[in-house]
This record gives sequence, structure tokens and C-alpha cells, in this order.
Amino acid sequence: MDPLPYGVGMRWEALFQDMEAQLEADERAAVRAGVAELVRAERATVRTADRLRAAVGRQVRVQVMGADAVEGEVVDAAEQWVLLALGPSRRVLVPAAAIVAVAGVGRQAQPDGGVVERRLGLGHALRALARDRSPVGVRAGDVDMHGRLEAVGADHVDVMVPGPGRTGLVWTVPFDALVWVRTG
Repeated sequence: MDPLPYGVGMRWEALFQDMEAQLEADERAAVRAGVAELVRAERATVRTADRLRAAVGRQVRVQVMGADAVEGEVVDAAEQWVLLALGPSRRVLVPAAAIVAVAGVGRQAQPDGGVVERRLGLGHALRALARDRSPVGVRAGDVDMHGRLEAVGADHVDVMVPGPGRTGLVWTVPFDALVWVRTG
């Protein structure tokens, strides 16, 4: 058997090396494409509340329906509401249903805290405010009210607006109409 001419064996080695390099590049590309698809699929499960929870401590601007934007630091967030600090003692509770857009939340997301957090709906947050008996400002639709939260039902809150003397008028406000509730 005649030996291969000089350089033919080297060409075979170069061919095999080139094929191995192409195979590795194809595998890396497939892995990158798979990771990108997983990221897209995971991103599709992220909710606004998840982004707001991850923004606790961050300054955000929340555009709400029928009112000026609310700017403040995210104090807490749940599926149905976000609580912002407007200053050292002023807070605003914004129902998620009233949010039109949010700026400043960042790209991170934090999943919910489980069953307990999911049960902390808008009614729970409003009941805490009603228990405090603190004066509040309430924006419902394009109407502003100032008074106290008297009672919270399954889908509404009663706002006592003081009148002349010791009388007042109680307004029943459906949760769906709430834009925000401010304290302080």
C-alpha cells in the first residue's frame, strides 16, 4: 500500500476539525435559541403586580384613569393594588384596575408571596384604612371626596364626607370606580 502523499492526512485532520467546530457552533446556537424561547415563555407569565413588587423602594410614576399621574416610592404591592409613599407621612393606595401605565418599575419581577398575599385584595387594604379612622382623600372617576372610610363591602367602600355641623353624607363607591385613596 502506498503511503498518502505529504499533506493529505493534514487536510483530513483540518476537515474533521472544521466539522467539529461547525457542530459545536450549531449546538451553541441551538442552546441560545432554546434559552431565548424559555426567557420569552417566562416573560409571558409576568404580571404588572410582579413588576411592582420588585420595585419596592423605587420611585415610580403611575398614570391613573381620569386623574393626574401619581409619583412616589413603591411601599408595597399586591395583585389588586399598589401603595406609594408620597412623602414621610403621605401614602396613596392605587387599585390595579385604575392603573393606565407605570414608569420606573425596571425589568425585574418578583412573583407573588403565595396564598396569603393573593388573599390581600383591595378590600383588605381599604379595611385597614377604615380601622385607622384617618382622614382620607378619595378619587372616584373624576370626583374627589375628603372624609373617612366608614365601611368596606365586598365590592365597595363607604366614604363619610363631613357636612355642616355634625352631619355628613355617606357616599358608596364601587371598587371599580376607585382611582386612588390618599392618607396624610
